[in-house]
Amino acid sequence: MSKTRTIKVDYLARVEGEGALYLKLRDGRVSDVQLKIFEPPRYFEALLRGRDFKEAPDITARICGICPIAYQMSAVHAVEAACGVRLEDPLRALRRLIYCGEWIESHTLHIYMLHAPDFLGYESAIHMAKDHAAVVQRGLQIKKAGNEIVATFGGREVHPINVRVGGFYKLPTRAAIGPLIERLKWGRDAALETVRWTATLPFPDFEQDYEFVALRHPAEYPFNEGRIVSNRGLDISADEFDGHFTEEHVKHSNALHSVLNGRGAYFVGPMARFNLNFDRLSPAAQEAAREAGLQF
Repeated sequence: MSKTRTIKVDYLARVEGEGALYLKLRDGRVSDVQLKIFEPPRYFEALLRGRDFKEAPDITARICGICPIAYQMSAVHAVEAACGVRLEDPLRALRRLIYCGEWIESHTLHIYMLHAPDFLGYESAIHMAKDHAAVVQRGLQIKKAGNEIVATFGGREVHPINVRVGGFYKLPTRAAIGPLIERLKWGRDAALETVRWTATLPFPDFEQDYEFVALRHPAEYPFNEGRIVSNRGLDISADEFDGHFTEEHVKHSNALHSVLNGRGAYFVGPMARFNLNFDRLSPAAQEAAREAGLQF
């Protein structure tokens, strides 16, 4: 006689957004799983219709308060491609720097505030701070460094407004950039310590045969330039995306579900980017990954 068990979590507390989880197990095996993203659609596609193309970067930056640069850069790169605009250094380097700022603050939030309490058995990062004050303080200071980069080059920490088609509206002065340097030297050491610390957390022994999909740049670790590649032979330009991927609505979620045509689900994000671009990391980052036991 088969035995069925259902696990329903109405509110996932530590995710960037609003979600729920439904799991159904039959005879000890998962027979159904649904990740329900129920935060309302924001209809930014409709909001952009009829607007001046120069407004797109500022409007799309409002999509998320934690990762506004990702949306802003997608918009500005799309418009620049349509207009035939190509940025060279130093503007291109400064664009990468502001994106680094977002990665720093966003990933730090994820590691220290959203995931670490679960690994260490605490209700929240606030409760965790009672026993791990130095760890939480380090996380907050790293996040602050990322926020300061975004504010310096984007005009403000949340929903930055300084990126425009063709570059920036205004570049910061040397005097404004100077204070970042010492903080980022400290941040580099703190980031390496974070890698060593997270390597001690009790990760479950779980592996899947993923198809990783990420950007691949010929000379650097990719942000938003390069070709879309996978570990199973995919290698296309960004404008070929619609011919290889299908995005569709599902009944239980407001988030679009995307599949690789003929192959199904795929894995994106930092883990995919790391596996497909390990050779593009800096020597210090490669060494830190190996010391932490990470295999690509």
